[in-house]
Amino acid sequence: MSIFTDVTQENKFPKGTEMQNVADVIIKQLQLWGVKRIYGVIGDAIFGLMDGLARQNDLEWIGVKHESVAAMMASAEAKLTGRIAVCATQMGPGLTNLITGLGDAYLDGVPLLAISGQAPTRKIGTAYKQFIDQQGLVQAVTGLSRLVIHPDAVVDSLTEAMFTAVDQTTPVHLSIPSDLWTLPCGVTPREPVRIANQAIGSEQIRQAANLMLAAKRPMILVGNRARSAGDMVRKLADAWGCGIVMSYGAKGIIAHSHPYQLDGLGEGGNPFASDLFKQSDFVLAIGTSWWPEHKVPEHAQVIHIEERTSMLGKVIPSQFGIAGNIAEIVQALTEGLRDYRSHPDWLQLVNQCKQAWNDQNNLERAITSSPLHPAAIVGAIEQTMDNDAIIALDEGDVTLWLLRNFRGTTQQLVLSERWRTMGFGLPSAMAAKCSYPNRQVVCVTGDGGLGMVQADLITAARYGFPITVVVFNNGTLQMEQDKMMMKRLSTFGPEISNPNFVQIAEASGWVAKRAKSIDELRTALEEAKLISKPYLIDVPTANITHPDFQTQK
Repeated sequence: MSIFTDVTQENKFPKGTEMQNVADVIIKQLQLWGVKRIYGVIGDAIFGLMDGLARQNDLEWIGVKHESVAAMMASAEAKLTGRIAVCATQMGPGLTNLITGLGDAYLDGVPLLAISGQAPTRKIGTAYKQFIDQQGLVQAVTGLSRLVIHPDAVVDSLTEAMFTAVDQTTPVHLSIPSDLWTLPCGVTPREPVRIANQAIGSEQIRQAANLMLAAKRPMILVGNRARSAGDMVRKLADAWGCGIVMSYGAKGIIAHSHPYQLDGLGEGGNPFASDLFKQSDFVLAIGTSWWPEHKVPEHAQVIHIEERTSMLGKVIPSQFGIAGNIAEIVQALTEGLRDYRSHPDWLQLVNQCKQAWNDQNNLERAITSSPLHPAAIVGAIEQTMDNDAIIALDEGDVTLWLLRNFRGTTQQLVLSERWRTMGFGLPSAMAAKCSYPNRQVVCVTGDGGLGMVQADLITAARYGFPITVVVFNNGTLQMEQDKMMMKRLSTFGPEISNPNFVQIAEASGWVAKRAKSIDELRTALEEAKLISKPYLIDVPTANITHPDFQTQK
């Protein structure tokens, strides 16, 4: 007998309508908010949710081997699509395993809903197996966490959580007791609130444009949140006569071929860009929180453009902030710069910086060695990449090499920008293929990162995701080794033991090859584009200290 005997009258299902249970109502509301799938691992505390999913065909369940992979897949989907993504898991250890992915979504600011089971209502607060205060557990990596204790409260709690996730671009969490899922719910699912974007004030734009007209050495710093405004940013750069540097991981927003595009600033970027950037007297920071210490100007005037007011004033020391639709703001600023006359001496310095880096990049990519040089591997990957491809980039030494040497066009990069968790590559590649099945997806990972999530190679094969995984394999946690050497510490512990990745992948249902030369690598990359199965390429890689760690003091 249920302890929940009363059903509220407000928002009750119309007379004659069959009442649905809690699981059905949650599933329906997720669908109304545009959710396409749930990533997760089942457990007895969410059996009711699984029963509801089994009785419908619109919301897909992607079952993975480890809960951290589910949360990282959800975080990657939210980064790629801008929509709220969902993961679900068992209470207790299932939720603790989600925290790695929740941390990534929290620090990178993307909307994610995590649903976990909880003890039966009569056992909450007791010594029941796996019971823990889940709200206290996740408070450091979520913007909101709620425990639902009545079937008619589920819509209010779910709506608050989802609205918070979307409005504040943050992960949120709901705990649902195991006995709640199958109880009748007398409240209807709620559609998302449609909120119109606040119009950009013409006076605000005029003031910002007037400030920009006084610049003599202007620069634009472009971040991942400016991706939808790439065309507008290019037009503004042409009108303003400025250099463009990219924030951490912002490849593909502005093509490398643009004459003023100088690649990345700071870690894994153009090694000449910082010296030029520090000479700037005016910086327009667009959709980014990247402001690397000792790489930025000390006395420049800064205007910061973001989607939301909450993103302003936290990291970048701006004197003027504008929040709203980034593309519209950039377009309006461009119109306000019609009378600007660029400074040839500054553009000459921009061009010299770009040429110097192109020359050095060419030298690095042309290095012939065995095992292969990381820059040469990046060059081969670039040559077989579709213009609209998605690059799922893992964390580690491999991250810096790709950010340094990859010359993007319009590819989209997804990575763990601020959380920087190893193992992010494979989950994000699978999520990318779920969201964009017709686009090429290439995961670039190291042997350390893949080793953390290699059980989910089976997941990719199970669902038939035709992704390509390129493994930089040097038997070392190279970044950690480099940093210890730079700090003059004993290099104790960075060596790792790897399995035969080719055999592991083949046993998991993949096609797999080892590429010991650039020609073998190019052949495998081209072959991977032609088959409909996941494809892993194991590349023996030279153990080389990254240039960023050679030059730091």
